[in-house]
Amino acid sequence: MHAVWAILVILIMLAGLCGTVVPLLPDTPLIVAAAVLHHFIFGARGASWTTILVLTFLMLVSLVLDFVSGSMGAKYFGATRWGAIGGILGAVIGIFYGPVGLFVGPLAGVLLGELLGGQGLLPAGRSTWGTFLGTVAGMAGKFAIAVLMIGWFLVATLVL
Repeated sequence: MHAVWAILVILIMLAGLCGTVVPLLPDTPLIVAAAVLHHFIFGARGASWTTILVLTFLMLVSLVLDFVSGSMGAKYFGATRWGAIGGILGAVIGIFYGPVGLFVGPLAGVLLGELLGGQGLLPAGRSTWGTFLGTVAGMAGKFAIAVLMIGWFLVATLVL
């Protein structure tokens, strides 16, 4: 029965890893939840509280990275307040159009916001490009953090 639980924990963690690149899937919080489940199922042989705290810290870092990456990219490439507002509105509207909408919505919002704010097509496109690069960098960073979290968990539970 322990093998079934161990496989379930690993599958949950892999789903969390997939969630770092697939919108609408939970990502690093799912990895922490799997570690907590492992702790309670396996008791003293399960994930330690230290491991859970480290994973929680890494999860918080990934959530902050996810939250600020797109806006940092846009700001670096010269986005204005109009672009920021458009990006937020685009993200909210994009939620209703599934995974593609979650990715395209903020980009379209930044572009439209910049254009409505009086920017020309080139500066608006530059801000949109910055949003895209920031979002992709954020996804890559979240993926790397998730791999680190799973690696930490495996080393802490299997080796130590």
